[in-house]
Amino acid sequence: MMILKDYTFITVALGCLALGGISGVIGSFAVLRKQSLLGDGVSHSALPGVVAAFLLTGIKNTAVLLAGALFSGLLAALLISFAVKKTKIRFDAALATVMSSFFGLGTVLLTCAQKLPDATQAGLSAFIYGQASAMLKSDIILIFGCSAFLLLGVILFWKEFKVFSFDKEFAVQSGYSEKTLSLILSLMTVITVILGIQTVGVVLMSAMLIAPAAAARQWSDRLGIMVILAAIFGGASGVLGAYASAMGEGLPTGPAIVVASGVMVVISVLFAPKRGAVSRIMKQKMNRLRLTVTFDGGNNDIKGKGGRQ
Repeated sequence: MMILKDYTFITVALGCLALGGISGVIGSFAVLRKQSLLGDGVSHSALPGVVAAFLLTGIKNTAVLLAGALFSGLLAALLISFAVKKTKIRFDAALATVMSSFFGLGTVLLTCAQKLPDATQAGLSAFIYGQASAMLKSDIILIFGCSAFLLLGVILFWKEFKVFSFDKEFAVQSGYSEKTLSLILSLMTVITVILGIQTVGVVLMSAMLIAPAAAARQWSDRLGIMVILAAIFGGASGVLGAYASAMGEGLPTGPAIVVASGVMVVISVLFAPKRGAVSRIMKQKMNRLRLTVTFDGGNNDIKGKGGRQ
């Protein structure tokens, strides 16, 4: 248990806890709006922003690189939204086009950066798969600060987000601006994704955003409970992934977190009381048993009456 007293592990675990928690909260609205793949598109689109920020400034500072990723991710989200609203291209086609184009551009820029004569570009490729073990105290402060800001936004716009997520047409008829609410939710999704690319990378961040929410959806039909459960599942996945990475030699933290969240999804899909597959099978068997007992009982009554006659 000495690992629990290790400063590096505590730092990484706290960062993963906060990131997993806020990912579950924001991911809940993406799942309900049926835009789960938006996080995937934004995360892949963040790569060219990271590399471009380095090439333009020559500084490999986390804040500078994440600022570039934020700009690139927002641009991708706006392009996807524009394509869906102004053209006949569907959401999935627009997302796939923008995501692949941005990720391809990021790969090209990364190749160019790696050919620079100095060694300042070393470590940029870590943003593809993440490098949680390299998180510093300043990174943890940034994650907690942004998470608190996002959580405050969810609290302030709770009623609007709730109506908009479940019934967009009713929200518009009630006077809410579809464009404004969609923009706010997209911005929150982008910020969450950008926070996580250093931890789990652009490839796996979408799983960290969606998996806790998908697991929580199996346990409750109420938004408040779902969001709380998603935050718990996300935070637990972050801590478990960090612990597994610390205990396993050479085990990367990002994939370990995603595996932990995936296990929670499987357990939820199988054993959730209302929606779980096992629960449904058991309920079906119980209903059949009740019908059989009722039917047999009715036949016995008929035979009994016939015998008395």
